[in-house]
Amino acid sequence: MDSAASTVVVLGSVNMDLVTTTAQRPAPGETVLGSGFATVPGGKGANQAIAAARSGAQVRFLGAVGDDAFGTTLRSTLAEAGVDTALLRTVDGPSGVATIVVDGTGENSIIVVAGANGRVTDLTEDELAAIAAADILLCQLEIPLRTVAAAAQHARASGTVVALNPSPVRALPAELWADVDLAMVNSLEAERYAAELNRVPHVVRTLGGDGAVYRCADGTEFAVAGLTVDVVDTTGAGDAFTGALVATWTDSPNSAVNWANAAGALATTRLGASSSIPGREEIETILGAI
Repeated sequence: MDSAASTVVVLGSVNMDLVTTTAQRPAPGETVLGSGFATVPGGKGANQAIAAARSGAQVRFLGAVGDDAFGTTLRSTLAEAGVDTALLRTVDGPSGVATIVVDGTGENSIIVVAGANGRVTDLTEDELAAIAAADILLCQLEIPLRTVAAAAQHARASGTVVALNPSPVRALPAELWADVDLAMVNSLEAERYAAELNRVPHVVRTLGGDGAVYRCADGTEFAVAGLTVDVVDTTGAGDAFTGALVATWTDSPNSAVNWANAAGALATTRLGASSSIPGREEIETILGAI
């Protein structure tokens, strides 16, 4: 996919993922033996920013890390992926963390502790200027909701496309939905937000291993089939899809969905979130083999 790079501002969370692998996730009150443990930089916002950058977009990240060792690592991970971290805040206290258990089938359970992410309660003038200058603003729901709503409102007023991944699921004000141009949801989120999504011009729904469906502004649908890959870990696959989608959205929505579908599939073939996100060459290779 050859085109001018889109400019994307991602406003969202950045966490350190504490990933444990085990044959079977424990039932309530049960203790099981794990087979591995790793610390992997993650957070929905950071994962999506890295995915967008690896797909060729010019990406700026807005959010916060703590003044702990995790914060230093999280900042450098974003920068090494090509994400502009000049506006990434460092606040007193711990960075966000996510405890993730991955079973033998690649399915996962996740507990997120917000940490520094919960401190992003307003937007600075520099952050507002970055949003206004971008092609696309991408948000999720792992930072305070009022900040997401304020960013979306400012983006809409500035002519910046507003893309929302409404995850984790929570009640959202009608005013926020009114500012959304593009929503990316999985099947659970699509069911929860069915009424609200009817008012969003562009909706992309991921179907796990079965691919994705894009509902255009005129109501027609474009579907892409799932790709056959060896699944190791589904953690971060949705974020890889979302970041790749917004990175290529301004080229052609249909092509962007196809590109994102390949990125999401490839992300399941490796352990972790940010560590599993593919780059342009890998995506081009798998698409060329179809």
